[in-house]
Amino acid sequence: MRMTFLLALFALTACGSTSVEEYAGNKPTLDIREYLNGDLEAWGAVINMDGSADPQFHVKMHGHWEGNTGTLDEEFTYTNGEKKYRKWTFHMIDDHHFTGTAADVVGVGEGKQYGNAVNMQYVLTVPYGDGSVDLAMDDWLYRIDDRHVINRTEMRKLGIKVGELVIAFRRN
Repeated sequence: MRMTFLLALFALTACGSTSVEEYAGNKPTLDIREYLNGDLEAWGAVINMDGSADPQFHVKMHGHWEGNTGTLDEEFTYTNGEKKYRKWTFHMIDDHHFTGTAADVVGVGEGKQYGNAVNMQYVLTVPYGDGSVDLAMDDWLYRIDDRHVINRTEMRKLGIKVGELVIAFRRN
């Protein structure tokens, strides 16, 4: 009976996954070379396992691209006044595949973009207690119009969802 339950649970979770390729025909197109170029702002929150939205934050960003290599400088300001910085470096492999690195990303993140959607998966080192923990990030971005993108990221540890990140982006 236990094995039947585990197989049913696996089947249910496997059916729920979406691939970014399913968004190929959606408009407006989200190409990170175009959208993450120039000045942007974002507002978001971390949704914890208990459903609380804490911490909340504002992000000022500046992206710059030269050919298929881009950087994105991010300055986070949290509601408690704390500031954090991250600098992403992206490399486009082709029109649909890219990689991303940052100082707090373990290894290299892998991303895909099709239609109005982008999906990037990476491992992020985040502060936890007196140390840090590595979380698997499943990062989804959806372009709504010329200026706005929404972002939803699931955070997992050992395959178990431990939180979620929700962000709204605006191009200036």
